Amino acid sequence: MALNVERRKELYEIMPEGVVTTRTWLIENNLSRHAIDNLVKSNQLESISNGVYVRNRAKITWQSIVFSLQSVLKTDFIIGGLTALEMQGLSHYLAFSENKTVYLYGNDKLPEWVTSVAPNVNFIKHTSNSLFDKKRKTNPEIDAFTIEREWDNDNRKLVIATPERAYLEVLLDVPHKITFEHADQLMQGLTTLSPRSLQKILEACKNVKVKRLFFWFADRHNYIWLTKINREVITMGSGNRMVMRGGKLDNKYKITVPKWL
Repeated sequence: MALNVERRKELYEIMPEGVVTTRTWLIENNLSRHAIDNLVKSNQLESISNGVYVRNRAKITWQSIVFSLQSVLKTDFIIGGLTALEMQGLSHYLAFSENKTVYLYGNDKLPEWVTSVAPNVNFIKHTSNSLFDKKRKTNPEIDAFTIEREWDNDNRKLVIATPERAYLEVLLDVPHKITFEHADQLMQGLTTLSPRSLQKILEACKNVKVKRLFFWFADRHNYIWLTKINREVITMGSGNRMVMRGGKLDNKYKITVPKWL
């Protein structure tokens, strides 16, 4: 009996409620296979997939899932795009839908259980290769474009994109999933971007469409930080790019944009 209490206490210390983990991780944290099986039988652990467990399924949130992906499974996913801007108070739109959309950026495979344990959460995955040449795990320079945010009362943190990176990630989806109007409204709130961070990330970004769109939207609002960016060392590519059909060609950045803008 004392051994069971000790195991349960040990489980509670290493595994918060709502955090998803694997059998391998539990074994690596000194729980034997026999102990894990007993914890499942006593309902201290719930099996949600083959070799995947949670303590108190009712406590699963999108944040606890991402924490599991980042800190337990050690995947390369970060929270980015609109979700990262939302978490930093920089999102223009408020989501009134019961379904939550979470934008993840990384090159690892998203586990199948992610979509089944939180039916009201839609995880949208982008690869880091959409903006940068190398995986985040092997590129410390790209790691510099992330920050940590606490998500619970126990000082646990999630890795998210900086505002500078998150906005570039948003521009990846213009105009098919993000409208020009929405992207422009987001830019209205980005009054305090860091020109130093922008310089580094724009130099590291390989996506010509994203860089041209960034400067096009930034020019519309003429922020002070824009004057501090050295554009000469940022590769912008050559030739016209059709960003949207039926749009008007902007002669400065050679992209098609809505006529009404």
